[in-house]
Amino acid sequence: MKLLDGLVLRPLGSDFFVTGEGLSRIDFSKLVSMNATAAYLWKEVQDRDFTLEDLVEKLTGRYDVDAETARADAQKLLDSWRDAGLIVE
Repeated sequence: MKLLDGLVLRPLGSDFFVTGEGLSRIDFSKLVSMNATAAYLWKEVQDRDFTLEDLVEKLTGRYDVDAETARADAQKLLDSWRDAGLIVE
């Protein structure tokens, strides 16, 4: 899977928000916000193909978290990105 082209992650205080540049096919009435960890993952996979396991590896490599917890958290994040229409598979 891959993040859609034209999406930009922007900081706002301690959170991050996704905006689109020239993207009419995405419903931005539902604001997509992320914490610092989700933003870290976004930056790590932006502009390349990635899998759930790639996100798990990034989480376990950077944070003190076991693979099972990282996988559950990464799956929730992917589900939210998918529901918001931010990724293509």
